[in-house]
Amino acid sequence: MSESKAKQEKQQLKRRQFLAIAWGASLAGLGGGLLASLFKFIQPVTAGGFGGIVRAGRVDEFPPGSVSHIKAGRFYLHRLEDGSFLALWQRCTHLGCSVPWVEGENQFHCPCHGSLFDLKGEVQGGPAPRPLDVFPVTITNGEVFVDTGRSMQRSRFEPDQTTQV
Repeated sequence: MSESKAKQEKQQLKRRQFLAIAWGASLAGLGGGLLASLFKFIQPVTAGGFGGIVRAGRVDEFPPGSVSHIKAGRFYLHRLEDGSFLALWQRCTHLGCSVPWVEGENQFHCPCHGSLFDLKGEVQGGPAPRPLDVFPVTITNGEVFVDTGRSMQRSRFEPDQTTQV
């Protein structure tokens, strides 16, 4: 065997070597993806999304008696008949299911275990142990803002949980 042929055989990648390199590269890719996901998960929420200050809209966009779902903030904004605002977290206090508003019945219905909540988030039926949690509402220059980073548990509705215009 000539020296160049022996050198060429040594430089060829064997099947086992190729599989080891491919396996190592796939593990490195998986590890990188996991690290990127972890980094994204632990980043603080920026303003305008859940976990921060969410702009709900202008005061005049919410007529008295209305219930509006603010998807970006994961809450319902109820404008009471007296013109004040109440921000209700869409999370059921029983097991945390997302609670939709059923306009025809003027109630929130939990699809998981049947809890019912009225316009002010108070329990009307089902296994929920307490009313829906609320978020603080502030009104600045005719704009409604809700702080979804500070949920407040409550045992019943109190007028001081609302924000007057």
